[in-house]
Amino acid sequence: MKVDCNINIHHLTRVEGHGNIRIKIHDGKLQEAKWEVVETPRFFEAILVGKKWDNAPWICGRICGICSIGHTLASIRAVENAFGITPTSQTQKLRLLLKHMETLQSHIFHLYFLSAPDFLNAGSVFPLIKSHPDIVIKAAGIKKLANDMCDCIGGRRMHPTRPVVGGFTMLPDKKELIKFRERLQDVINGLLFTAELFRTFNIPDFVRETEFVSLKGDGNYPFIGGDLISTDGVTKKEQEYKQMTNEYIVGQSTSKWSRLSRRSFAVGALARINNNFEFLHPAAREVSLSFGLKPLTHNPYMNNIAQLVECVHVVNESLGLIEELLDSEWTEPRQEVVPQKGTGVGAVEVPRGILYHCYEFDEAGHIVKCDCVIPTSQNHANIQHDLEELAVRYASEGMKDRDIGLLAEMLVRSYDPCISCSVH
Repeated sequence: MKVDCNINIHHLTRVEGHGNIRIKIHDGKLQEAKWEVVETPRFFEAILVGKKWDNAPWICGRICGICSIGHTLASIRAVENAFGITPTSQTQKLRLLLKHMETLQSHIFHLYFLSAPDFLNAGSVFPLIKSHPDIVIKAAGIKKLANDMCDCIGGRRMHPTRPVVGGFTMLPDKKELIKFRERLQDVINGLLFTAELFRTFNIPDFVRETEFVSLKGDGNYPFIGGDLISTDGVTKKEQEYKQMTNEYIVGQSTSKWSRLSRRSFAVGALARINNNFEFLHPAAREVSLSFGLKPLTHNPYMNNIAQLVECVHVVNESLGLIEELLDSEWTEPRQEVVPQKGTGVGAVEVPRGILYHCYEFDEAGHIVKCDCVIPTSQNHANIQHDLEELAVRYASEGMKDRDIGLLAEMLVRSYDPCISCSVH
Protein backbone atom coordinates (compact mmCIF):
# COMPACT_ATOMS: atom_id res chain seq x y z
CA MET A 1 0.00 0.00 0.00
CA LYS A 2 1.24 3.48 -0.97
CA VAL A 3 1.01 5.86 1.98
CA ASP A 4 2.46 9.04 0.48
CA CYS A 5 1.65 10.86 -2.74
CA ASN A 6 2.43 14.38 -3.88
CA ILE A 7 1.26 15.63 -7.29
CA ASN A 8 1.31 19.24 -8.45
CA ILE A 9 0.26 19.85 -12.06
CA HIS A 10 0.43 23.56 -12.84
CA HIS A 11 -1.70 24.53 -15.83
CA LEU A 12 -2.97 21.28 -17.25
CA THR A 13 -2.19 20.91 -20.96
CA ARG A 14 -4.52 20.01 -23.84
CA VAL A 15 -7.50 21.78 -22.34
CA GLU A 16 -8.86 25.23 -23.07
CA GLY A 17 -7.87 27.67 -20.33
CA HIS A 18 -5.89 27.40 -17.11
CA GLY A 19 -6.47 24.84 -14.37
CA ASN A 20 -4.27 23.09 -11.80
CA ILE A 21 -4.37 19.63 -10.20
CA ARG A 22 -3.04 19.19 -6.65
CA ILE A 23 -3.05 15.82 -4.87
CA LYS A 24 -1.41 15.10 -1.52
CA ILE A 25 -1.65 11.91 0.53
CA HIS A 26 0.31 11.47 3.77
CA ASP A 27 0.41 8.36 5.96
CA GLY A 28 -2.34 6.83 3.88
CA LYS A 29 -4.75 9.74 4.44
CA LEU A 30 -5.93 12.18 1.75
CA GLN A 31 -4.68 15.64 2.68
CA GLU A 32 -5.63 17.41 -0.51
CA ALA A 33 -7.13 16.66 -3.90
CA LYS A 34 -7.97 19.88 -5.66
CA TRP A 35 -9.14 20.94 -9.09
CA GLU A 36 -8.18 24.63 -9.17
CA VAL A 37 -9.55 27.01 -11.78
CA VAL A 38 -7.22 30.01 -11.92
CA GLU A 39 -8.46 31.71 -15.09
CA THR A 40 -9.16 35.44 -14.90
CA PRO A 41 -12.93 36.08 -14.66
CA ARG A 42 -14.77 37.40 -17.72
CA PHE A 43 -17.72 39.75 -17.61
CA PHE A 44 -19.89 39.12 -20.65
CA GLU A 45 -23.09 39.47 -18.61
CA ALA A 46 -22.07 42.99 -17.63
CA ILE A 47 -21.11 43.82 -21.22
CA LEU A 48 -24.62 42.91 -22.39
CA VAL A 49 -26.51 45.10 -19.93
CA GLY A 50 -27.96 48.09 -21.79
CA LYS A 51 -27.42 46.54 -25.22
CA LYS A 52 -30.26 46.17 -27.70
CA TRP A 53 -31.76 42.72 -28.30
CA ASP A 54 -30.21 42.27 -31.75
CA ASN A 55 -26.69 42.86 -30.42
CA ALA A 56 -26.84 39.97 -27.96
CA PRO A 57 -26.19 37.06 -30.40
CA TRP A 58 -23.30 38.94 -32.05
CA ILE A 59 -21.61 39.60 -28.72
CA CYS A 60 -22.34 36.20 -27.16
CA GLY A 61 -21.05 34.36 -30.22
CA ARG A 62 -17.64 35.71 -29.20
CA ILE A 63 -17.66 34.20 -25.73
CA CYS A 64 -16.04 31.09 -27.16
CA GLY A 65 -14.06 30.20 -30.28
CA ILE A 66 -15.06 26.52 -30.01
CA CYS A 67 -18.77 26.83 -29.21
CA SER A 68 -19.47 30.15 -30.90
CA ILE A 69 -22.44 28.63 -32.77
CA GLY A 70 -23.88 27.20 -29.56
CA HIS A 71 -23.59 30.55 -27.77
CA THR A 72 -25.17 32.32 -30.74
CA LEU A 73 -28.10 29.88 -30.88
CA ALA A 74 -28.65 29.98 -27.09
CA SER A 75 -28.67 33.78 -27.24
CA ILE A 76 -31.10 33.81 -30.16
CA ARG A 77 -33.39 31.34 -28.40
CA ALA A 78 -33.41 33.43 -25.21
CA VAL A 79 -34.43 36.53 -27.18
CA GLU A 80 -37.10 34.65 -29.14
CA ASN A 81 -38.57 33.13 -25.98
CA ALA A 82 -38.70 36.57 -24.37
CA PHE A 83 -40.50 38.07 -27.39
CA GLY A 84 -42.83 35.12 -28.02
CA ILE A 85 -41.27 34.13 -31.38
CA THR A 86 -41.59 30.54 -32.64
CA PRO A 87 -39.05 29.74 -35.36
CA THR A 88 -40.33 28.14 -38.56
CA SER A 89 -39.67 24.47 -39.33
CA GLN A 90 -37.15 25.55 -41.97
CA THR A 91 -35.26 27.69 -39.47
CA GLN A 92 -35.30 24.93 -36.86
CA LYS A 93 -33.84 22.41 -39.32
CA LEU A 94 -31.10 24.78 -40.50
CA ARG A 95 -30.18 25.70 -36.92
CA LEU A 96 -30.00 22.04 -35.92
CA LEU A 97 -27.87 21.21 -38.96
CA LEU A 98 -25.53 24.07 -38.06
CA LYS A 99 -25.43 22.91 -34.44
CA HIS A 100 -24.62 19.34 -35.53
CA MET A 101 -21.59 20.53 -37.48
CA GLU A 102 -20.26 22.42 -34.48
CA THR A 103 -20.71 19.27 -32.38
CA LEU A 104 -18.90 17.19 -35.00
CA GLN A 105 -15.89 19.49 -35.37
CA SER A 106 -15.52 19.99 -31.61
CA HIS A 107 -15.83 16.29 -30.72
CA ILE A 108 -13.39 15.23 -33.45
CA PHE A 109 -10.89 17.85 -32.32
CA HIS A 110 -11.11 16.64 -28.73
CA LEU A 111 -10.99 12.94 -29.55
CA TYR A 112 -8.02 13.05 -31.90
CA PHE A 113 -5.98 16.07 -30.89
CA LEU A 114 -6.56 16.30 -27.13
CA SER A 115 -7.45 12.79 -25.89
CA ALA A 116 -5.83 10.35 -28.33
CA PRO A 117 -2.23 11.38 -27.43
CA ASP A 118 -2.84 10.04 -23.90
CA PHE A 119 -3.72 6.61 -25.25
CA LEU A 120 -0.93 6.61 -27.85
CA ASN A 121 1.80 7.59 -25.36
CA ALA A 122 2.38 10.99 -26.95
CA GLY A 123 2.67 14.33 -25.20
CA SER A 124 0.69 16.09 -27.92
CA VAL A 125 -0.71 15.56 -31.40
CA PHE A 126 2.50 16.72 -33.09
CA PRO A 127 4.47 13.45 -32.67
CA LEU A 128 1.44 11.66 -34.14
CA ILE A 129 1.87 13.53 -37.43
CA LYS A 130 4.96 11.37 -38.03
CA SER A 131 4.04 8.21 -36.11
CA HIS A 132 0.34 8.00 -37.08
CA PRO A 133 -0.17 10.22 -40.16
CA ASP A 134 -3.30 8.30 -41.24
CA ILE A 135 -4.98 9.18 -37.96
CA VAL A 136 -4.18 12.88 -38.19
CA ILE A 137 -5.28 13.05 -41.85
CA LYS A 138 -8.61 11.38 -41.05
CA ALA A 139 -9.28 13.77 -38.20
CA ALA A 140 -8.34 16.85 -40.20
CA GLY A 141 -10.60 15.76 -43.07
CA ILE A 142 -13.66 15.29 -40.87
CA LYS A 143 -13.06 18.57 -39.06
CA LYS A 144 -12.66 20.42 -42.37
CA LEU A 145 -15.99 19.10 -43.63
CA ALA A 146 -17.76 20.27 -40.47
CA ASN A 147 -16.11 23.68 -40.69
CA ASP A 148 -17.00 24.01 -44.38
CA MET A 149 -20.66 23.31 -43.60
CA CYS A 150 -20.58 25.92 -40.82
CA ASP A 151 -19.30 28.36 -43.45
CA CYS A 152 -22.13 27.48 -45.79
CA ILE A 153 -25.00 27.65 -43.30
CA GLY A 154 -23.69 30.07 -40.68
CA GLY A 155 -21.75 32.47 -42.91
CA ARG A 156 -18.40 31.48 -41.44
CA ARG A 157 -17.00 28.65 -39.37
CA MET A 158 -16.41 30.70 -36.25
CA HIS A 159 -18.59 33.51 -34.89
CA PRO A 160 -21.48 32.92 -37.36
CA THR A 161 -23.05 35.87 -39.14
CA ARG A 162 -26.20 34.45 -40.74
CA PRO A 163 -28.21 33.08 -37.76
CA VAL A 164 -30.26 35.91 -36.25
CA VAL A 165 -33.34 36.38 -34.10
CA GLY A 166 -36.26 35.26 -36.24
CA GLY A 167 -34.26 33.11 -38.66
CA PHE A 168 -31.35 33.71 -41.01
CA THR A 169 -30.06 36.69 -42.95
CA MET A 170 -29.38 34.41 -45.92
CA LEU A 171 -30.11 30.81 -46.85
CA PRO A 172 -27.55 28.30 -48.17
CA ASP A 173 -27.47 27.30 -51.84
CA LYS A 174 -29.17 23.92 -52.26
CA LYS A 175 -26.46 22.91 -54.74
CA GLU A 176 -23.97 23.25 -51.88
CA LEU A 177 -26.15 21.08 -49.64
CA ILE A 178 -26.08 18.36 -52.30
CA LYS A 179 -22.28 18.43 -52.31
CA PHE A 180 -22.18 18.28 -48.51
CA ARG A 181 -24.54 15.31 -48.54
CA GLU A 182 -21.97 13.36 -50.54
CA ARG A 183 -19.10 14.43 -48.28
CA LEU A 184 -21.08 13.47 -45.16
CA GLN A 185 -21.64 9.99 -46.53
CA ASP A 186 -17.87 9.62 -46.87
CA VAL A 187 -17.42 10.75 -43.25
CA ILE A 188 -19.31 7.69 -41.99
CA ASN A 189 -16.36 5.49 -43.04
CA GLY A 190 -14.02 7.87 -41.21
CA LEU A 191 -16.06 7.50 -38.04
CA LEU A 192 -16.02 3.71 -38.31
CA PHE A 193 -12.22 4.00 -38.57
CA THR A 194 -12.27 6.16 -35.44
CA ALA A 195 -14.31 3.54 -33.60
CA GLU A 196 -11.84 0.82 -34.54
CA LEU A 197 -8.97 3.01 -33.36
CA PHE A 198 -10.59 3.74 -30.00
CA ARG A 199 -11.31 0.05 -29.43
CA THR A 200 -7.54 -0.42 -29.21
CA PHE A 201 -7.27 2.12 -26.38
CA ASN A 202 -7.07 1.01 -22.76
CA ILE A 203 -9.80 3.10 -21.13
CA PRO A 204 -9.29 3.32 -17.34
CA ASP A 205 -11.78 1.29 -15.33
CA PHE A 206 -12.84 3.99 -12.89
CA VAL A 207 -16.39 4.37 -11.64
CA ARG A 208 -17.86 6.91 -9.22
CA GLU A 209 -21.62 7.08 -9.13
CA THR A 210 -22.92 10.55 -9.96
CA GLU A 211 -25.95 12.45 -11.25
CA PHE A 212 -26.19 13.34 -14.95
CA VAL A 213 -28.09 16.38 -16.25
CA SER A 214 -29.14 17.15 -19.82
CA LEU A 215 -31.99 18.32 -22.00
CA LYS A 216 -34.85 15.83 -22.08
CA GLY A 217 -35.60 14.17 -25.39
CA ASP A 218 -39.16 14.30 -26.69
CA GLY A 219 -39.09 11.70 -29.44
CA ASN A 220 -35.66 12.87 -30.58
CA TYR A 221 -32.14 13.24 -29.27
CA PRO A 222 -32.16 16.82 -27.88
CA PHE A 223 -29.81 19.66 -28.76
CA ILE A 224 -31.84 22.91 -28.88
CA GLY A 225 -34.36 23.76 -26.16
CA GLY A 226 -36.84 21.74 -24.15
CA ASP A 227 -37.25 20.40 -20.64
CA LEU A 228 -34.34 19.56 -18.33
CA ILE A 229 -33.80 16.15 -16.73
CA SER A 230 -31.40 14.35 -14.40
CA THR A 231 -30.72 10.66 -13.86
CA ASP A 232 -31.83 11.13 -10.24
CA GLY A 233 -35.36 11.88 -11.43
CA VAL A 234 -35.36 15.70 -11.38
CA THR A 235 -37.31 17.35 -14.22
CA LYS A 236 -37.61 21.10 -14.76
CA LYS A 237 -38.76 23.48 -17.46
CA GLU A 238 -36.21 25.38 -19.53
CA GLN A 239 -37.04 28.63 -17.70
CA GLU A 240 -36.41 26.91 -14.34
CA TYR A 241 -32.71 26.42 -15.13
CA LYS A 242 -31.55 28.09 -11.88
CA GLN A 243 -33.23 25.28 -9.92
CA MET A 244 -31.15 22.87 -11.97
CA THR A 245 -27.78 24.64 -11.70
CA ASN A 246 -27.80 26.03 -8.13
CA GLU A 247 -24.50 27.87 -8.58
CA TYR A 248 -22.24 28.66 -5.64
CA ILE A 249 -18.74 30.00 -5.01
CA VAL A 250 -15.67 28.12 -3.74
CA GLY A 251 -12.30 29.56 -2.81
CA GLN A 252 -10.19 27.38 -5.14
CA SER A 253 -11.98 28.42 -8.32
CA THR A 254 -12.64 31.64 -10.20
CA SER A 255 -15.57 29.79 -11.76
CA LYS A 256 -18.80 29.03 -9.93
CA TRP A 257 -19.70 25.42 -9.13
CA SER A 258 -23.08 23.69 -9.38
CA ARG A 259 -25.01 20.95 -7.56
CA LEU A 260 -28.46 19.38 -7.66
CA SER A 261 -29.52 16.22 -5.82
CA ARG A 262 -25.96 15.40 -4.71
CA ARG A 263 -22.75 17.30 -4.07
CA SER A 264 -22.20 17.56 -7.83
CA PHE A 265 -23.48 16.48 -11.23
CA ALA A 266 -22.10 16.01 -14.73
CA VAL A 267 -23.19 17.42 -18.09
CA GLY A 268 -21.92 16.65 -21.59
CA ALA A 269 -22.01 13.80 -24.08
CA LEU A 270 -22.09 11.04 -21.45
CA ALA A 271 -24.94 12.78 -19.61
CA ARG A 272 -26.93 13.16 -22.85
CA ILE A 273 -26.52 9.47 -23.70
CA ASN A 274 -27.39 8.36 -20.16
CA ASN A 275 -30.61 10.38 -20.33
CA ASN A 276 -31.52 9.95 -24.01
CA PHE A 277 -30.00 6.68 -25.23
CA GLU A 278 -33.27 5.55 -26.82
CA PHE A 279 -33.32 8.57 -29.13
CA LEU A 280 -29.89 7.98 -30.68
CA HIS A 281 -29.75 7.13 -34.39
CA PRO A 282 -29.68 3.30 -34.74
CA ALA A 283 -26.14 3.43 -36.17
CA ALA A 284 -25.01 5.46 -33.15
CA ARG A 285 -26.69 3.06 -30.72
CA GLU A 286 -24.88 0.17 -32.40
CA VAL A 287 -21.50 1.87 -31.96
CA SER A 288 -22.36 2.75 -28.37
CA LEU A 289 -23.28 -0.81 -27.45
CA SER A 290 -20.13 -2.14 -29.12
CA PHE A 291 -18.15 -0.23 -26.46
CA GLY A 292 -20.45 -1.32 -23.66
CA LEU A 293 -21.79 2.23 -23.34
CA LYS A 294 -25.40 2.20 -22.19
CA PRO A 295 -27.44 3.77 -19.38
CA LEU A 296 -26.28 4.22 -16.73
CA THR A 297 -22.55 4.47 -17.33
CA HIS A 298 -20.68 6.18 -14.48
CA ASN A 299 -17.11 6.00 -15.80
CA PRO A 300 -16.10 9.61 -16.65
CA TYR A 301 -13.42 8.39 -19.08
CA MET A 302 -16.27 7.00 -21.21
CA ASN A 303 -17.23 10.57 -22.09
CA ASN A 304 -14.67 10.20 -24.89
CA ILE A 305 -16.64 7.26 -26.28
CA ALA A 306 -19.89 9.16 -25.79
CA GLN A 307 -18.50 11.95 -27.97
CA LEU A 308 -17.64 9.41 -30.68
CA VAL A 309 -21.17 8.00 -30.51
CA GLU A 310 -22.60 11.50 -30.88
CA CYS A 311 -20.42 12.07 -33.95
CA VAL A 312 -22.08 9.05 -35.58
CA HIS A 313 -25.48 10.36 -34.52
CA VAL A 314 -25.11 13.93 -35.82
CA VAL A 315 -23.68 12.82 -39.18
CA ASN A 316 -26.55 10.42 -39.81
CA GLU A 317 -29.17 12.87 -38.60
CA SER A 318 -27.60 15.63 -40.72
CA LEU A 319 -28.03 13.49 -43.82
CA GLY A 320 -31.73 13.23 -43.01
CA LEU A 321 -32.04 16.98 -42.38
CA ILE A 322 -30.41 17.75 -45.73
CA GLU A 323 -32.85 15.45 -47.53
CA GLU A 324 -35.79 17.21 -45.86
CA LEU A 325 -34.43 20.64 -46.77
CA LEU A 326 -33.77 19.63 -50.37
CA ASP A 327 -37.34 18.30 -50.72
CA SER A 328 -38.89 21.57 -49.53
CA GLU A 329 -39.18 25.00 -51.08
CA TRP A 330 -37.25 27.82 -49.45
CA THR A 331 -39.54 30.21 -47.59
CA GLU A 332 -38.70 33.65 -46.25
CA PRO A 333 -35.54 33.28 -44.20
CA ARG A 334 -36.44 35.70 -41.44
CA GLN A 335 -39.50 36.57 -39.35
CA GLU A 336 -40.37 40.06 -38.21
CA VAL A 337 -39.23 40.83 -34.67
CA VAL A 338 -41.25 43.04 -32.32
CA PRO A 339 -39.42 43.64 -29.02
CA GLN A 340 -41.36 43.58 -25.76
CA LYS A 341 -40.74 43.62 -22.02
CA GLY A 342 -40.07 40.19 -20.59
CA THR A 343 -37.58 37.46 -19.73
CA GLY A 344 -36.41 34.64 -21.95
CA VAL A 345 -34.23 31.57 -21.41
CA GLY A 346 -32.39 29.62 -24.09
CA ALA A 347 -30.96 26.17 -23.32
CA VAL A 348 -28.71 24.52 -25.91
CA GLU A 349 -26.64 21.34 -25.69
CA VAL A 350 -23.16 22.42 -26.77
CA PRO A 351 -20.41 19.76 -26.98
CA ARG A 352 -19.53 20.05 -23.26
CA GLY A 353 -23.08 20.07 -21.90
CA ILE A 354 -26.08 22.35 -21.37
CA LEU A 355 -25.50 26.04 -22.00
CA TYR A 356 -28.02 28.53 -20.60
CA HIS A 357 -28.59 32.15 -21.62
CA CYS A 358 -31.18 34.24 -19.79
CA TYR A 359 -32.06 37.86 -20.65
CA GLU A 360 -34.48 40.32 -19.07
CA PHE A 361 -35.66 43.10 -21.43
CA ASP A 362 -37.34 46.49 -20.99
CA GLU A 363 -40.16 47.74 -23.27
CA ALA A 364 -37.69 48.98 -25.91
CA GLY A 365 -35.88 45.65 -26.11
CA HIS A 366 -32.78 46.65 -24.17
CA ILE A 367 -31.19 44.09 -21.85
CA VAL A 368 -31.75 44.92 -18.18
CA LYS A 369 -30.25 41.76 -16.73
CA CYS A 370 -28.26 38.87 -18.15
CA ASP A 371 -27.13 35.45 -16.94
CA CYS A 372 -25.01 32.84 -18.73
CA VAL A 373 -24.34 29.43 -17.19
CA ILE A 374 -21.61 27.48 -18.96
CA PRO A 375 -21.43 23.66 -19.08
CA THR A 376 -17.85 23.45 -17.80
CA SER A 377 -18.81 25.45 -14.70
CA GLN A 378 -21.47 22.80 -14.04
CA ASN A 379 -18.80 20.08 -14.30
CA HIS A 380 -16.14 21.58 -12.02
CA ALA A 381 -17.53 20.14 -8.77
CA ASN A 382 -17.87 16.70 -10.33
CA ILE A 383 -14.27 16.85 -11.56
CA GLN A 384 -13.22 17.72 -8.01
CA HIS A 385 -15.02 14.75 -6.44
CA ASP A 386 -13.78 12.39 -9.17
CA LEU A 387 -10.20 13.45 -8.42
CA GLU A 388 -10.65 12.85 -4.69
CA GLU A 389 -11.83 9.29 -5.19
CA LEU A 390 -9.31 8.57 -7.95
CA ALA A 391 -6.39 9.70 -5.77
CA VAL A 392 -7.37 7.53 -2.82
CA ARG A 393 -8.17 4.49 -4.93
CA TYR A 394 -5.00 4.34 -6.97
CA ALA A 395 -2.67 5.41 -4.17
CA SER A 396 -4.04 2.55 -2.05
CA GLU A 397 -3.07 0.19 -4.88
CA GLY A 398 0.53 1.42 -4.69
CA MET A 399 0.50 3.24 -8.01
CA LYS A 400 3.43 5.62 -8.68
CA ASP A 401 2.89 9.39 -8.45
CA ARG A 402 3.64 9.81 -12.14
CA ASP A 403 0.96 7.30 -13.14
CA ILE A 404 -1.62 8.75 -10.75
CA GLY A 405 -0.86 12.20 -12.17
CA LEU A 406 -1.37 10.96 -15.73
CA LEU A 407 -4.71 9.38 -14.83
CA ALA A 408 -5.74 12.62 -13.12
CA GLU A 409 -4.85 14.59 -16.25
CA MET A 410 -6.76 12.15 -18.44
CA LEU A 411 -9.73 12.37 -16.10
CA VAL A 412 -10.00 16.15 -16.40
CA ARG A 413 -9.42 16.01 -20.16
CA SER A 414 -12.21 13.43 -20.51
CA TYR A 415 -14.65 16.18 -19.51
CA ASP A 416 -13.30 18.27 -22.43
CA PRO A 417 -13.36 21.41 -20.25
CA CYS A 418 -13.55 24.91 -21.69
CA ILE A 419 -12.22 26.66 -18.60
CA SER A 420 -12.13 30.19 -20.01
CA CYS A 421 -15.84 30.12 -20.82
CA SER A 422 -16.65 28.86 -17.33
CA VAL A 423 -15.29 31.86 -15.44
CA HIS A 424 -18.42 33.96 -15.30
